[in-house]
Amino acid sequence: MPTESPIHLDEGEVGTAVFLARPNRFLCILEIGEQSMEAFVPNPGRMNEILFPGKEVYVRKTSAPHRKTSYDLIGVEHDGVLVSLDSNKPNRFMKRLLNQHESTLFGEYDTVIPEPPLYGGRADFRLEGVEGTKLIEVKSCTLVQHRRALFPDAPTKRGTRHLHDLVMAKQSGLADEVYVVFVIQRPDVKRFAANREMDPAFADALKEGFDDGLQVYALRTMVKDWHLVLLDSVPVDLV
Repeated sequence: MPTESPIHLDEGEVGTAVFLARPNRFLCILEIGEQSMEAFVPNPGRMNEILFPGKEVYVRKTSAPHRKTSYDLIGVEHDGVLVSLDSNKPNRFMKRLLNQHESTLFGEYDTVIPEPPLYGGRADFRLEGVEGTKLIEVKSCTLVQHRRALFPDAPTKRGTRHLHDLVMAKQSGLADEVYVVFVIQRPDVKRFAANREMDPAFADALKEGFDDGLQVYALRTMVKDWHLVLLDSVPVDLV
């Protein structure tokens, strides 16, 4: 078993480590010096293109009592670009963006409701206001090829179901507008597309959803002080 790392970090502080292996989706083994440690991976994606043995990564110290590990894997620098790896961060980013009305993409609204119930599951956000009810699903994106962001980087039946639920909500009158927003956690992109090679069912659902009124946006962000900062939206290729 890996031993505790000699990184002397206080709670919440960020340090560097070397990536060694990933025994499962949510656990990785990291090394500093000649010692190794286990860290939580807050991202179910494969991320093979940016996480490989010998890669320097960023970790944050945490000491929550229920945790089995003392560190979270939170980022990596790849080709000179800092990439956030936390798939929960886009939802926190969107909550702040919506509450502070930092984007005009979603029209006018008065109320932001996180995690509203939807067909036995939950959407990420519901907006209420003079323009009616709007539902938003948020997806984290870290995979980039040839300056084009791609989602997903692993097959996602759950993600496909989310798209179908949004379209059903609009068609049934449960929502007036429905959105899926891909938050790209790195700035080195010019466009976005569904990763058809990885998950053709998701790509089909996105294209069909768009044809049925689903609004699709991709937001380019950068990491600053380990928070996501909105740069702009990029064109979406529906292929």
